[in-house]
Amino acid sequence: MIQEAVGYLRERVKQWPRTAVVLGSAQAAFVDALEERVEIDYKDIPHWPVPSVQGHAGRLIVGKCGGAAVTVMSGRVHLYEGWPARQVTFGVRALGELGLKHLVLTNAAGGINPNYHRGLLVLITDHLNLQGTNPLVGPNDERLGPRFPDMTRAYWPAHQEKAKAAAAELGIELGEGVYAGLLGPSFETPAEIRYLRTIGADLAGMSTVAETIAANHMGIRVLAISTVTNMAAGMQAELSHAEVLETGRSAADGLIRLLTRVLPRLEE
Repeated sequence: MIQEAVGYLRERVKQWPRTAVVLGSAQAAFVDALEERVEIDYKDIPHWPVPSVQGHAGRLIVGKCGGAAVTVMSGRVHLYEGWPARQVTFGVRALGELGLKHLVLTNAAGGINPNYHRGLLVLITDHLNLQGTNPLVGPNDERLGPRFPDMTRAYWPAHQEKAKAAAAELGIELGEGVYAGLLGPSFETPAEIRYLRTIGADLAGMSTVAETIAANHMGIRVLAISTVTNMAAGMQAELSHAEVLETGRSAADGLIRLLTRVLPRLEE
C-alpha cells in the first residue's frame, strides 16, 4: 500500500524534501508561512488515512520555509480514531521512502510539570509509550529498518540544540520535558496524572510516540515540540477539546517563528 502512495506522490512532485513537519491540533496556520506551495489532499493519495478530528486539515504540502524545502503533513490520524499503529505511521513511512531524513513532530499536550503554563512550547527530550501498542509489532521489513531499533536517542540531540539556539535568538520561552503518549480519546483522570508525574512525565498527549518509533526505525532523525494547550486533570477546573484548539491557535505565532528559524538548520 505504501508503494502505491509513493508512486502517486512521485508523479505529483519530482523532488521531495529531506525535511518534513507534522502539524498537530490547530497548528495548520504554519502552512500560510510556506512559499511555492504544492498541496495534495490526503483523500487523493492511495491508502493515505484521512483524519476525522477537528483541527486536523488532512493535506500534504510541499513548499519552502526560510528558504528550506519542506514537506508538511497538515493533520494526522490517531489510534483513538480506530486506526492501527501501522496506519497512524503511514505518512512517516511514505515520506521515508521518498527520502525523508529529518522529521519535526508537533502536537498539543496537557502540562503535567507544575512549572509549565498554557501556551508554552516544550521540546520533547524523551517519551513514555503508554498507548498499549507499537507500530513495529508484526513481521519486520528489513528494508525499512532493524527488528530491534535503538531508541536511546529517539529525539535527536543535535536537533534539540538547534531548536534551543533558535528559541534563544527569537526570545521564545522553550521548555523541555518527557512526553507520555496515552491512547485517548478521554482525557486523563487526576489519579492518572499523579501517576504520570511520579513516573517522570512532564506532558501528556495522544500522538507522536508511534511516529517517533517508526521514524527511528527508518533512521530518520526526530525533533518534537509540544504546545501546552491546557494543564492536566487535577491542575485546572475542567478539560475540553475546544480549549485545546483555542490555545493551539493563540500559540501558533511562536511556533511558526521557531519552525521558520530552525527548519533550515536541520540539514546543516
